[in-house]
Amino acid sequence: METEPGDGDGAGVSTTRKTFRILEALTDEDGVTITDLTRRTGLSKSTVYRHLRTLTDLGYLIERDGEYSIGFRFLEISERARNRKRGYTAAKHKVFELAEETDERAVFVVEEAGEGVYVHRVGSFDDTMIGQRRPLHTLACGKTILSAWEDDEVARFVEETGLERYTDNTITDPDDLFAELETIRERGYAVNDEEHMDGLRGVAVPVYTPDDELLGALGVFGPTSRLKDERLHDELPELLRDKAGEVKVTLAYA
Repeated sequence: METEPGDGDGAGVSTTRKTFRILEALTDEDGVTITDLTRRTGLSKSTVYRHLRTLTDLGYLIERDGEYSIGFRFLEISERARNRKRGYTAAKHKVFELAEETDERAVFVVEEAGEGVYVHRVGSFDDTMIGQRRPLHTLACGKTILSAWEDDEVARFVEETGLERYTDNTITDPDDLFAELETIRERGYAVNDEEHMDGLRGVAVPVYTPDDELLGALGVFGPTSRLKDERLHDELPELLRDKAGEVKVTLAYA
C-alpha cells in the first residue's frame, strides 16, 4: 500500500490532508505543474495527479497547458460564508462608510478557532486580506473580541495559543493582557499601538446583535503618522461606536 508523509490517520482523513496540502501549495502561484507540486508537497506524482484531476473535475482547479491554478469556485464558497449571517452584510456597509469618512483602512473582523479573521476590509489593496487570519492579541479588533470573553475563556486561549511576539510592543505576558482587556471593557474600545506591525496603529470596538451576542469587531487602522493619540482615543472610537450601533439597529428592524 502506498504511504505518504503524514499518513498516520484514517484513510479518509489522510486523503483530505493531502488535498489541502496540494491546495495550499497552489495558493500563491498562477499555474503550477505536477512536477513542481510533487516537489513542494512531498507527495508522489501519482497521488498529486489523482487529487488534481478530482479537483479539476469538480471545478475547484483550472488546468491550462499542464499547469494548475485555483479556480473561482472557492470564491463562491467564501462569499456564502461571508454572508451567512445577516450582520456580516450590515457590517460590510459600515466598513465602506468608515473607509470613506476616515480615509483610512477599515475592517470587520470575527473570531474563528482562536484567530481573528478579516471578513470585510476596505482601503488600499482591499481584497488582499479577506479571509486572512491574525493573532487576536496583536490586533485592536482581536483584543476587542477577547475583552468580550469571560476570564476563564481568555485564560484557555492564552494556554492553547500562546502570546507570540510580533513587535517590541506586542503583549506577551498574560497578566498584561488581562489588565489591557479590563481597560478595554472600561473605555469601550481597543487600541493596537504597533503591536502586530511596526508603523501601524489601530482602534476597534465590538459589534453586537440586538440580542447582545458578539458579532465581531469594527476597526480602523493606519500609519502612526496619521493616527495620533487624539484621533486614536477620541475621534475614531466615537465614530466606530456610532457605526457599531447602526449595525445593531439595522439588525433589530430588518
